[in-house]
Formats: sequence, structure tokens, C-alpha cells
Amino acid sequence: MSNLTSLTLKAALAGLADKSFSSVELTQAHVDAVAAARPLNAYILEAPEKALDMAAASDARRAKGEAGALDGAPLGIKDLFCTEGVRTTACSNILGNFIPTYESTITSQLWRDGAVMLGKLNLDEFAMGSSNETSAFGPVVNPWRAEGSNAKLTPGGSSGGSATAVAADLCLGATATDTGGSIRQPAAFTGTVGIKPTYGRCSRWGVVAFASSLDQAGPIAKTVEDAAILLKSMSGHDAKDSTSLDIEVPDFPSFVGKSVKGLRIGIPKEYRVDGMPAEIEKLWEQGIAWLKDAGCEIVEVSLPHTKYALPAYYIVAPAEASSNLARYDGMRYGLRVDGANLTETYEKTRAAGFGTEVKRRIMIGTYVLSAGYYDAYYVKALKVRRRIADDFDQAFQKVDALLTPTAPSAAFALGENADDPVAMYLNDIFTVTVNLAGLPGMSIPAGLDHKGLPLGLQLIGKALDEGTLFSLGGALEKAADFRAKPTRWW
Repeated sequence: MSNLTSLTLKAALAGLADKSFSSVELTQAHVDAVAAARPLNAYILEAPEKALDMAAASDARRAKGEAGALDGAPLGIKDLFCTEGVRTTACSNILGNFIPTYESTITSQLWRDGAVMLGKLNLDEFAMGSSNETSAFGPVVNPWRAEGSNAKLTPGGSSGGSATAVAADLCLGATATDTGGSIRQPAAFTGTVGIKPTYGRCSRWGVVAFASSLDQAGPIAKTVEDAAILLKSMSGHDAKDSTSLDIEVPDFPSFVGKSVKGLRIGIPKEYRVDGMPAEIEKLWEQGIAWLKDAGCEIVEVSLPHTKYALPAYYIVAPAEASSNLARYDGMRYGLRVDGANLTETYEKTRAAGFGTEVKRRIMIGTYVLSAGYYDAYYVKALKVRRRIADDFDQAFQKVDALLTPTAPSAAFALGENADDPVAMYLNDIFTVTVNLAGLPGMSIPAGLDHKGLPLGLQLIGKALDEGTLFSLGGALEKAADFRAKPTRWW
């Protein structure tokens, strides 16, 4: 029954519905796959007993004719989502063995719809990173390898565990979060589909905060339709989150397969950056050709403030992180290192609990919020953010969506950029603008580079217009016909 793990979410739900197999059988196959894939380090906490209990309950519901939209489907949960009674660490030592007494809104909605939890997935500490190398549990390894090489590659970050688990068939889909590209870049690096929905589409309640005005949860899945099925369950208004939008959730799966004829697709000229590999440029041109063939009209647009996006992001995000992470002080939960007095206890706890990258961002954030520099840096970055959003507003008066590359390269080797934070930050060059403007963005696997590694194309949509992205994503997916899978070596 091990071939059950290669099914898409849609196919698995169909198989459960026609009783080709039970949720217990499907879940057991995934539990076995997770145990066999420990060298990938995707799961930092496996929950086989809980998963099989949830699967048995699902089978009982289905027997009574009470199955939900996701009933019996085994999923992986990024360890940024609080799960009641199951350790949640944000992959940081400072949370220690924190076990929440409550469930995040998004995971509660997945369980409401009958999904099964296989375990908690690895990520960059507090979601701060682009390579999944800042985790207190060690890096995740990409299941893909370059042709002729055994070098371990990054799956991208921060949702590296989620992307690897989906790409290696260790779950039918996974929750992820995106603050500056942390769903889309890992999806591109692993040949999976990832969507960051509009800011406010999914509740942030119970998701460990990094930068509250940028964080947004979404799914990583095997196909565009699987992502639509998951996003429908994850979305919805939540009174516990003041930024949650009180609007109806569309039937996202119904948009997949719709004709895209007549849609106007913008190509931002500022995204043709110096030093971009020829393969990325070629893939982008191929994506344009595919959408033209599907009946779309291609329009060149300008997003003139794009060049300021990364600097603005790396002021706004650390500023919000320094504020959010002030709560980790060793007083109420998590790690505590006692000192001679209160101040020393704070200092020792944070020195021992936070990793290097998190400390770097807290320091940057504290600096740009300090009395002498607040106006010079933080206020200016907020003004730039507004200009970036205005650029998109103007572009969307002419077009229905934008097409860009997802990342400036394919997956790179673990350790390759570890000593150069700026080189690491440049991985987000095509994705951060979407978070700054609060827009939806999706990455679709579209081809392989000369080393046989996956490359992704990014679609950017108008606020609350994920439906158009699913239609366009389906068209790209059909044209690209991307079926490559990593060769199993683990």
C-alpha cells in the first residue's frame, strides 16, 4: 500500500470516498514514509499514534456518512502553528518544550474538516531565514539532488520542512507561512505548489508571530487544485484576529480549469535583474508563451519602487520581530536561565534561547525603532511600503495578474550562503513586494534547470482575487506538465 503516499490530495480524497482504502491505511502508509525519511529532517515531531487515532475517527465518520471536506487526509503542520497538547517550538530553543493548551484557528479548521495530523514540520527559527538552516533542530535537506552530485541542498525557507515533506510524499499537503516569500520560494526549490493568500484571508491566531503586518499562512501542495482544496479549509473570518477579513470564502477549487482567455497578464520590467541566470529568464519567457497560448494578453508594466522593496522589508520585518519577540523572557513559559537579578535572567535566557539570525534581526529591529533612528529608518520604510502598494494598484488598473520568476536561482547547497546574510536575503527579491502590499502570490513548478533541479514561476494577483491565480496556475500547470519527482536517496 506504500504507493498511497504518491497520491495527490484530490485523488486520495476520491479513494477514501469510494472506499478503495481507509484513512487508517492511508495514514499508516504516510507514518511509515515519515519514519523512513528521517535523514531529510523534515519532521521535528512525529505523532503516529495521534495520527492513527484521528484516522480511525475519520473512518467512523465516513461510515456514518458524516465525512468533511478533508476527512481522512494526512497533513503535515509547520511548527509555527500552535497545536493543543502537542509541542510547539517555532524551532527555537527559547520555547523549550512548550505545549499549547489551545489550537490555532487554521489547524482547528483543518481538524473540523476531518484532516489528520502526522506531526510538526521543521522551519527556520521563528520563520526567519531563506534556507531552513537557522532551525534549532538542524537544517532540512531538500529531497532533490543536482545531477552527478551528492551535495545536500536547501529546500528553501522558512517553510522548508513543509516543502520537503510534500515533495518527498511525506504528507498529502502541509501548512506553511509566508512573511517575505517563505511559502513560494521553498515551493519553487522543491517542485511543489505554494500560495500565499491575501493578507487577512487566513487567521493568524495561534500562529507564532514574526512580523504581524506581513505574516500570512497558506498551503504547500502537490498540485494547484490540491492547494485550492487546502486554502478553502484554511480561510475564513476569525473574531480572535483583528486583521482577519470578514468576507465569504470563495470555492477556490472551482476556479481551477476555468478558461483564462482574455485575461491581461502584466510582466514587470523591474524584475529583470542583473545577474539573473539565463535559465530563469528562459523559463519566464516560456511562461509568457504558455499564457499567450492559453489566450491571455501580455502587457509590460512598471513597478518602479521594486528596487527599494528588500531594504524596506528588512527594516519593517525586524522592527516588528523585535517587538513580537520581547515576550520571550523566561518568566512565563519556555527556557529560563537564572541570573543574579531580573535583568541578568533576561539576558542569559535570551542569549541561550535565540539563535544567531534571530538575534541579528532583533538587534536590527531595536536599532531602527530607537529614538534617534525611528524617523530615518522605520518611518521612511513605511512610506516606501506605501509606494510599493501604489505601484501594484496602478499596474492592476491595466492587468488582471502579474507573472514573474519565483526565485533568482534553483536550490543551492546547504552552507553556501550561510556566512553572507545579504546573499541569503536576496533570495526573497521577487517575493517580498507581495507581502509588503498584502497581495496573493502563488508559485507553480514549471521546469528543471541544467542540473535537473526544479524552477518555479510566480503569479501575483489583486487583493482577494486568489480565484484568478488558481485559474492561471491551472493553465500554467497544464502547459508545463511538470511531473518530475526527486530520485529517492534517503
